[in-house]
Amino acid sequence: MITRKEWEQARDGALRCFNLAGVVLTEEEETRIEVADFGLSNLLQLGLELFTYVNTERVCAKELVLFPRQTCPEHRHPPVEGQPGKEETFRCRWGEVFLYVPGEPTPDPGAQPPQEIAGRYTVFHEIHLRPGDQYTIYPDTPHWFQAGDMGAVVSEFSTRSHDEADIFTDPAVERATQVRDE
Repeated sequence: MITRKEWEQARDGALRCFNLAGVVLTEEEETRIEVADFGLSNLLQLGLELFTYVNTERVCAKELVLFPRQTCPEHRHPPVEGQPGKEETFRCRWGEVFLYVPGEPTPDPGAQPPQEIAGRYTVFHEIHLRPGDQYTIYPDTPHWFQAGDMGAVVSEFSTRSHDEADIFTDPAVERATQVRDE
């Protein structure tokens, strides 16, 4: 759970990052920025800010913001409603992001999972994305990612998104953010 003030600060921070990356949103779109703390109440370390342009039966397009060293917890996109699960391509627009997927663990990784929950992470093959780099994650593949020291803006292009069906390795994660007034 986060406070209304934390939510507003995160939204404003996301807008600053979008501006640095040259991502232009309308005033109406700015009101639809989502702040995800994953129910862990530690937004600046474990969280994600995002904007969804479109999410139809066939395609989805989003912009993701990660603040400096902010981590999106390990998860996968399982089959939903007879479909194989979300396939997504990440394209780094600004900053850098360290993406972890199955494979040979990277010997000297650029990121580490948050120490207090590191045991809940299972994949450590690093894909280092800088502006212009992209990587495709196939359905039901465990992955997690963390921004570099400046933060990051990442465009996501995917098949239909069913965020509510994502399966997180950490059972404490809750996808829906709860905001409390102070």
